[in-house]
Amino acid sequence: MQIHQRSRRGFLALAGGGGITAALVCTAGGRGRGGGELVKALPPAVFVRHGAHNAETRLESLPVGRLVTPNDHFYVRNHGPTPRLSRTDWRLEIRGDAVERPVTLTYEQLVALPTVTITRYLECAGNGRAYFSELLGVEVEGDPWRDGAYGVAAWTGVPLATLLELAGLRDSAAWVMPVGLDAEAYARPMPLAKAMTADTILAHRMNGEVLPMDHGFPARVVVPGWIGAASVKWVGALEVSAREPAVAANTEDYVMLGADWPRPPPVLTTLEIKSAVCLPWPAVLPAGRRTIHGLAWSPFGKIARVDVSLDGGRTFTRTARLVGDNLPVAGTWWQLELDAPPGDLTVTPRAVDEHGHTQPPLSQQRPNDKGYLFAAPVPHPIRFE
Repeated sequence: MQIHQRSRRGFLALAGGGGITAALVCTAGGRGRGGGELVKALPPAVFVRHGAHNAETRLESLPVGRLVTPNDHFYVRNHGPTPRLSRTDWRLEIRGDAVERPVTLTYEQLVALPTVTITRYLECAGNGRAYFSELLGVEVEGDPWRDGAYGVAAWTGVPLATLLELAGLRDSAAWVMPVGLDAEAYARPMPLAKAMTADTILAHRMNGEVLPMDHGFPARVVVPGWIGAASVKWVGALEVSAREPAVAANTEDYVMLGADWPRPPPVLTTLEIKSAVCLPWPAVLPAGRRTIHGLAWSPFGKIARVDVSLDGGRTFTRTARLVGDNLPVAGTWWQLELDAPPGDLTVTPRAVDEHGHTQPPLSQQRPNDKGYLFAAPVPHPIRFE
């Protein structure tokens, strides 16, 4: 984690002098203006579209060995049209029954605060959803993502702990809920302890650039190791409360529903360790000596190794070589040398992290109605010609 020092003393002096107001202002007319769909270009060679507001990265389009995902290749998972927000009119309000004093920041005041830069991955809870039906024969709700709702970025922003300190926390403070300025005012709470973790931040830059609109401009929360739905975009408020708020994203969505799950349903938080082959699905390659590339990532730390099966996941007799950066809660590339005769083959990676976490066998993958958190090793089909 890199710390970029700025003048916090001067900022706090501004706060004391009334430079920070106590009224929430969005764009003119209220919430952000919705666009047609998404802002960024979505070339078919890079993305698979899932409806109007979602785009899955084709992992085979990524530059091999470069862990950080370029902004123009980063997947998009939105709940509606991308709002067009203005940095001039944008405000962030820190409010709620568990703060000592409501505080509102302008964009310029936010970016003047001390910042950190963290390299972390984000992943949609529904990444891998397609495999519930393809490998388990279980039909689930939602778009059929494969592995491309995963991306790594260098996020620059202000720790939530710093922002909450500005408003002062009452002893009763227990929950923090970022609230978005999109049309549905998407919001999802997290426990105070997670909000106060050093790498939970309100990001305003992504890979050294101003945060792109589709990825949350002017500011988004980044909650490392948790499902992407926790990393709320287009944030206009941080609501601090004594009790857990009940909103759609922790009661109806992003909870485990199904016959095998209890009621009330468990709320999704931490992601699963996973891996993927970075080839088209299915892939067609020339026979002979080939190098197969892939990615592996864990919400718990660095990747220790990637075991590989060439018999559909029955036995894992090969160990891939890790390539390039291997960063905690981000991931690493891996590669496997293969002498492939003509014919059909599957390559099945299985990641193991530095703490011993590994991917569960397919027999232990529990279905759920919404197809969340598929984590079993996936046999990737390849035809060698």
